[in-house]
Amino acid sequence: MQTILDPCDHPSTGSLTDRKSEFIGNACHITDQDTAMDFVEQIRLANPKARHVCHSAIWGPHGHTSERMSDDGEPSGTAGKPILEVMRRQDLTDCVVTVTRYFGGILLGSGGLIRAYSSAASLALEAARPARIVTSRRYRISVAYPDHDHLRRLIESVQGGIVKETFTDRVTMTYDIPLDQVEGFGRALTNLLQGRVSPTELETVQSPVPAH
Repeated sequence: MQTILDPCDHPSTGSLTDRKSEFIGNACHITDQDTAMDFVEQIRLANPKARHVCHSAIWGPHGHTSERMSDDGEPSGTAGKPILEVMRRQDLTDCVVTVTRYFGGILLGSGGLIRAYSSAASLALEAARPARIVTSRRYRISVAYPDHDHLRRLIESVQGGIVKETFTDRVTMTYDIPLDQVEGFGRALTNLLQGRVSPTELETVQSPVPAH
């Protein structure tokens, strides 16, 4: 499956105008329904004069995804579902897409609405940073400050992802390594730290890896 990396505070954007109505698409990465709904509310608050803020969201691992959509007052099936279909066609998960409509005074009809909402969602996703969902191993390690930057670069070199960092007298890092990179990464980590410290294995997870 695929996802996008754009965070909720910097979503991707795409827009179009159809018969004086403006449709603004926004898309971002989420982890669950609450995150998705918080983002929808964020967009709604940022656009107080908009007529509609429609959305669709998909989250969860392959075979166990959940979905949510809303037409937000548009005729049933003309907004949320078209957005959702765009996301399904791209095999997306862990993301939410909103389309905000500023009404221009001209009715578009069901067909026009479906095309406009689909197009705005597609434009937002085209502007997003794509990622693959891969099976990864999650670890935690505590290193001295001089080792921190070197370890970050090593994680990035195997398309791993840093989940969390805590800075105290040392740096505690939680990170994900794709399963097919675990063995080679382990050897490189041992060489980097010269065996001074070893990571703790936490769990196997599904994590995003930049597509390009």
